[in-house]
Amino acid sequence: MAGAARGNITINADECKGCGLCIESCPPKCLELAPELSHYGVHPARYTGCECTGCGICFYCCPEPGAITVYRLAPPPKAAPQVQAGGEHAATV
Repeated sequence: MAGAARGNITINADECKGCGLCIESCPPKCLELAPELSHYGVHPARYTGCECTGCGICFYCCPEPGAITVYRLAPPPKAAPQVQAGGEHAATV
């Protein structure tokens, strides 16, 4: 699944217990366990930085409140239809 991200995720490594539930449930597979250990001695989850859809499944399956925050990004504005001199919309073929 390629394309611009429609969401963003922040993970609080101090709250994450490294259970991996978010990683397993993520549809675009944009989460992974960090190679470094947190100060609790676990590998916390981290966002790979691309392809998040902003669905929030990781947030809902996480057992630790406050560990994951999901942001939905605003879609880019759509181009306005072209208007001809008479005030009518141009026909598209």
